[in-house]
Formats: sequence, structure tokens, C-alpha cells
Amino acid sequence: MTETIPTVAEIRKRVAAARSAGRLVALVPTMGALHDGHLALVARAREVADLVVVSLFVNPLQFGPNEDFARYPRDLDADVAALDRAGADLLFAPAAAELLPEGRTQVRVTAGPAGTVFEGRVRPGHFDGVLTIVLKLLHVVGPDAVVFGQKDAQQVFLVRRMLTDLDVPVALEVVDTVREADGLAMSSRNRYLDDGERRLARAVPAALDAAESAADRDVDAMVGAAQSALAGEDGADLEYLAVVDPATFRPVDDGYRGRALVLVAARVGGTRLIDNRFVHLG
Repeated sequence: MTETIPTVAEIRKRVAAARSAGRLVALVPTMGALHDGHLALVARAREVADLVVVSLFVNPLQFGPNEDFARYPRDLDADVAALDRAGADLLFAPAAAELLPEGRTQVRVTAGPAGTVFEGRVRPGHFDGVLTIVLKLLHVVGPDAVVFGQKDAQQVFLVRRMLTDLDVPVALEVVDTVREADGLAMSSRNRYLDDGERRLARAVPAALDAAESAADRDVDAMVGAAQSALAGEDGADLEYLAVVDPATFRPVDDGYRGRALVLVAARVGGTRLIDNRFVHLG
């Protein structure tokens, strides 16, 4: 049964006891509103560690002034029940005052150039807030491994960059995106969609399908195919579409050949949806 731990002191005590017994520890950071995508992360953590810690913290540092922090879905009882079924050992669920006693940190991690493009351009400062709290969680819990989902590809890239650049001794485990039956990437924000918007949202993975089908041609063909798939759905408004080198997160040039990552973000009604897919160009 998953045990909920609300304080930094107690989670450190529990992890220290596990370590003294020679157990490996994995951390799965979340903001709650758990779905099967999160539970896939827990399953991966279970494979690589003896003690699985899930954190639940709706991080105010990663939300902009006009974003959905106040209405972000919260259901602790449902989350605990889901984690019980998934086999998580500990849920670290601190109050904001526990993790951010002064409300904001004076010192923050800066995501660098890769944090100012794509999601970082649409949501300025977002990744600085993400990385700051992720690093705090790593310091608090001290895991051997941390587990993230590929669905948030730019976040995964930046967490990996932070671990490397700041010499954080934690292994990064990345789990493939978990999808609904119709291909839509699972997301806590999917619950914002009404029935009509839910049908429109299918255009986002359809755009990735179209891009992948043109990957044997060139970048322009991929982008054009994906844009056409989205343009056919009135109400699915494209925010950005790009093909990047997974090693640098920079857009590939016209002559690029090899593994690439297609990124897409669109707004359906009042909900932003992001997705991505690895393809092989050429």
C-alpha cells in the first residue's frame, strides 16, 4: 500500500533507511491528476529500483500569470488509489509551504537557450521553474534514478542537460508516450476537453502520422504534410510544428538525414496539447 509522506524530513528519513539496507531508489516526479501514462512511469521505476517514490507537487514556478495553475486538476484520493494499484511505495506530497517556504526561490536553475524555444517561447520561464523544482526534488529524495515520459520531449531533453551540466549523480529513465485508443497522447489536461474538442484533438497525433509518412522525402515535405492534417480540422489551431535533432533540440536543415524528432503543439478550445514522435529522415 502506498504511504503518503508530507514532509521533507520524513521522506529523507525513509529513503535513508532504504539506502542503508542496500536498496535502490527511483523517483517519479508528477503534478498529480494521474493517468495510465503516469502509471507506466511507476512501472518502469519498479523495474529499475527497490523503492519507488512518486512525488506530487503542482509546481507554481512553472505556470505563467495567465495559465491554468488555479484550475489544474487535483484529486489526491484518486491519485493515491491509482498508485496503490501500480505498486508505488511512497508518495511524497508536500504542501507548497513545505517545498517553497518563502513562496518563491531567490535562486533558480536557468534552462539556457533550449529552454527559450518551442514550449519555452510560448511559456516564458516555464522550464526554469520546472528544472528548479526537479532539482529540489532530486536533492530532497536523493534517488538513484528519475523517471520521465517522452510525451514532454523538451522537458526530457532539458532534464538530461541539467543532470549532465550540473553533474547530478542520477540516472534518467525515459518511458515512451502512452496513448489513448485513437492515438491522442495521454495528458492530465485532456480532461478539459469536451466531446467535440476531444474529436478535434485527434488531429494532433494525425499530424504526426502525416509527418512520419513523408519522412522518406525531406523536412519540407514532412512539415507540409503535418500542417495539412491540422488545417483540415477547424478548431485545432497550430501553435508550432518543428523537426529537430534530438541531440541538440535545434531544427534540422534541409539536407539532414537520420533520426529526428517531430514536435507539435496546438490549441483545441481553451486547451493546449503537445506531442512528438521520433522519425528517420531520408
